[in-house]
Amino acid sequence: MSISGISGGLPPILAAQPQAAPSIQKTGAPEGPGFSERISGAVKELAASQTQAAESARAFEQGLETDLASVMVDQQVASLGFQMALNVRNKALGAYRDIMNMPV
Repeated sequence: MSISGISGGLPPILAAQPQAAPSIQKTGAPEGPGFSERISGAVKELAASQTQAAESARAFEQGLETDLASVMVDQQVASLGFQMALNVRNKALGAYRDIMNMPV
């Protein structure tokens, strides 16, 4: 009993020669802000929106501001920003916990 060879050779995907990975060149200068810079910028913007909301509410209470709608918009912007930051923190913490609970 003999087994004859498979005709046709290897499929094109397996027959292809492995290509060298393109070299990555570092220029020394980052292309944009890093992760920590983006996070600190977002936190600063959140603090600024909360400060603006508090100042506009204080001005309305003192009678310096008469437009209630703009005060409410400032407060909603600050509230939504805080909720978003809280949700991002919760997702990051959940991802950290998932990674720490992975079996090694």
